[in-house]
Amino acid sequence: MLNLHQLEAVLRIARAAGDAIMAVYEGHGGTVGDITHKSDGSPLTLADTAAHRLIVAGLAGLENAWPVVSEEDAASHAYRTCNDRYWLVDPLDGTKEFLNRNDEFTVNIALIDAGTPVAGVVVAPALRLAYWGAPGLGAWRDAGAGPVPLAVSGRGVQSALRVIASRSHMDDATRDYLQGLGDHTLIQAGSSLKFCRIAEGAADLYPRFGPTCEWDVAAAHAILAAAGGQVLCLDGKPLRYGKTDVLNPPFVACCGNMPNHERTR
Repeated sequence: MLNLHQLEAVLRIARAAGDAIMAVYEGHGGTVGDITHKSDGSPLTLADTAAHRLIVAGLAGLENAWPVVSEEDAASHAYRTCNDRYWLVDPLDGTKEFLNRNDEFTVNIALIDAGTPVAGVVVAPALRLAYWGAPGLGAWRDAGAGPVPLAVSGRGVQSALRVIASRSHMDDATRDYLQGLGDHTLIQAGSSLKFCRIAEGAADLYPRFGPTCEWDVAAAHAILAAAGGQVLCLDGKPLRYGKTDVLNPPFVACCGNMPNHERTR
């Protein structure tokens, strides 16, 4: 699908977008600049648009110039439902984290092929973290000291689950789910970093019942899969992309050696 050289080129694009985001994050006298709102009421910052432009231009310049579907380009969204190959981009995932200045926001770039994320790059510029992965190429993290290979945890069935959940979107359905899990440790994080924490073996399970869009999760889904994990809908089937509705159903992201899915519900 992609070779390592091509995936690293996408990583460079994501890092450049992260630099553009940080220029806004660290400028404007400590604010995040002008904020507008999209038709669904969600906030849109200067950082979103600057990152979007950089990513679209960068991906267009690659050897494989597949179509780009970006959250910030409504005209591109129709291509998302075709059964073909395309880039799926969230230029700034975790806008609430960005606005709250807790540093847990990311740049997400995924390659989708026939409804499956087959490559992904996630950059958390304020944390100076980068994750990337693809089937056959493995999953990787760079925290500033060079690439480190990732693998999900080898958790035993009897050990307590390390559950990671949204910092900004904890809801009653998630609380009920957690209550039914029994003994577990709760970790909270923002944006697509929750998937990445499972990919690097720092957490075991991420249940999500609140709304997410396909571009919110695709890149980190690809990284988690490359590290040996999986993302399942509540019926036990893999989460798919290119659905008629851009909103995802409830899902559970988990390490690959989890007990039977139904036993975690």
